[in-house]
Amino acid sequence: MFENLTDKLNAIFKKVTGKGKLTEANVKDALREVRLALLEADVNYRVVKQIIQRITDRAIGHEVMQSLTPGQQIIKIVSEELTSLMGGEASTLQLIGRPPFSLMLVGLQGSGKTTTAAKIAMLLRRQGRHPYLVPADVYRPAAIDQLEKLGKSIQVPVYPSDPAHKPEDICLQAMSEAGKQGSDVLIIDTAGRLHIDDDLMDELGRIKRKINPVEILLVADAMTGQDAVNVAKKFDEILDITGVILSKMEGDARGGAALSIKAVTGKPIKFVGIGEQIGDLEVFHPERVASQILGMGDMLSLIDKVQSQFDEKEAEKLQKKLKQNKFDLDDFLSQLRQMKKIGSLEQIMSMIPGLGQNKKLKQFKPDEKELIKVEAIINSMTKQERQDYRIIKGSRKKRIARGSGVKIQDVNRLLKNFAQSKKMIERLTRKGYDNNIMSMFK
Repeated sequence: MFENLTDKLNAIFKKVTGKGKLTEANVKDALREVRLALLEADVNYRVVKQIIQRITDRAIGHEVMQSLTPGQQIIKIVSEELTSLMGGEASTLQLIGRPPFSLMLVGLQGSGKTTTAAKIAMLLRRQGRHPYLVPADVYRPAAIDQLEKLGKSIQVPVYPSDPAHKPEDICLQAMSEAGKQGSDVLIIDTAGRLHIDDDLMDELGRIKRKINPVEILLVADAMTGQDAVNVAKKFDEILDITGVILSKMEGDARGGAALSIKAVTGKPIKFVGIGEQIGDLEVFHPERVASQILGMGDMLSLIDKVQSQFDEKEAEKLQKKLKQNKFDLDDFLSQLRQMKKIGSLEQIMSMIPGLGQNKKLKQFKPDEKELIKVEAIINSMTKQERQDYRIIKGSRKKRIARGSGVKIQDVNRLLKNFAQSKKMIERLTRKGYDNNIMSMFK
């Protein structure tokens, strides 16, 4: 995300921070380049004009010129203005009042509404809520089946919609059924069109009047840039949306939609979709996004990701095994699977300050296939072999290689890496560092 913009801003600020003292001319030259970088990132031109004016007003005043580190002070101002531009702080779902609450997802066809509905359900379930999915798209072939399959995969109930019924009637019946099932949040997946038309808006208007949703959330494709902003503006004018969910953010290297929507519509971005997996939905934190755009990483989001996948019982079990020096290949595999749940290696690296913008590391693309290979190798071992890797000799290595479809060299490499990891863990355990495993998440 934002890769192109981040690279350009870093190059600009590198020149600024390299100067011991800044003049008004230096500042204006730098901000002229920032303006071009934002326009090339497909940010709305009126928004660019406003933010550059605000930055200029602050940057050529006492705040920067009298600073001991003027270059860093400009970066701080840009960070604060980008944060303000995107809404200032995270905007949460307004689930206030008497349940069940209704969340109505709207948007154009292909924006990812159905998958996003399941992602929100997963997120709410982790928060202790009892979501209920409602397929109200009676036109798209297999739309109802798709949501039913997604609901089953995350163990969230789905209302059995009848495509012969009107969407507004389906939603009303689902509200009644949700109450009987003890569900407290309805997530309604509405129909889309290739373009905004009167029929679509009339239908969405009828659903809104019938169920009076607490949230009307537009799902927009981030990769469409300013088209997403224009769509958000139109939906807001007709339906008065309460927020936006930007899908497919992981494929958006420019970031124009994320930087423009709040300023153009006045409505906050509440969530962003960052991948195809059900767990790939994040709360939109403007301050963290601004930090990421400026190449400062995003440790808070990384910690959130780790904590969302953290299993306290498993951690205690692992801590006990570490103390007893019984860490084996089963534990090694378990940790790999936990890491895969957090996100891709590339995503994790981009969140760590300094790593995301390191030129050498940026050229290094982590091969996720290697993790799959490691998993296959360990799965091809017997229980005894996983518990004591030292017994794996010639004939066993051949059998494991055949079973996992890899070369013997791959098996040797895994065993060597595991042996080194085990030695390092033993040294850390002797020094008492294992006691920090639990405290990190409290």
